[in-house]
Amino acid sequence: MVAKVSTDTDLEGMRAAGAAAASVLEMIGDHVVQGTTTEALNEICHKFIVDDLDCVPAPLNYGGGGKQMPFPKSICTSVNHVVCHGIPSPSKKLRSGDVLNIDITVIKGGYHGDTSKMFFVGEASVLARRLVKVTQECLYKGIEAVRAGATLGDIGHAIQKHAESQRFSVVREFCGHGIGKVFHDAPQVLHYGRPGTGIRLEEGMTFTIEPMINAGKRHIKILPDQWTAVTKDHKMSAQWEHTLMVTADGAEVFTLRKEEH
Repeated sequence: MVAKVSTDTDLEGMRAAGAAAASVLEMIGDHVVQGTTTEALNEICHKFIVDDLDCVPAPLNYGGGGKQMPFPKSICTSVNHVVCHGIPSPSKKLRSGDVLNIDITVIKGGYHGDTSKMFFVGEASVLARRLVKVTQECLYKGIEAVRAGATLGDIGHAIQKHAESQRFSVVREFCGHGIGKVFHDAPQVLHYGRPGTGIRLEEGMTFTIEPMINAGKRHIKILPDQWTAVTKDHKMSAQWEHTLMVTADGAEVFTLRKEEH
């Protein structure tokens, strides 16, 4: 089943979950400083999600099955050449010049809100700032392609065209996804593609767009922890993510932060 809002209850639920997820990213920014650990950021976010928002952190104990362990933390922290699904650790201290993606998914009233943002630690390099800016632009260009009657290929093409025009590359192993009462649902939202291809978007469909853009080549590998994805060439990666709903003439983004309004 393709994730879709079908009632006013669904719509209010998705708006509330999206706003809650966005508020975690707004809260944590002041804590992203040189010397702190990614585990400390995880603990702060977990407490805020559970105690202040009365939500459930969706990543905690997510997945598993087969030989893969469930994800052990409440947020994902991906530093520098980590593409996604970085596991917070007490041994990972942030250093000046690092770039960090924090990926938040909360469950509120049974609905999921999923969003991520890039942060700089201290002074970032010119390349880091350009990669992060272009990646956010890729997200926005993907969102601009959303409307009833458009296709998933239109979204992927808009993202790929912009990233590659800036001499960056698009990670292909991970994609956006349908979301609602289920964390990862249909459809898969690729961040590359050809216009006019893929399923046609319908009003009420809910999914994430979350481009992962690399400074070097697009190729990645998964570390032995079975979760952390890194660039094969160890060059920097960036990601931004929003949860949204297709409308007749565009999209309603559920996870907008105050800085974006």
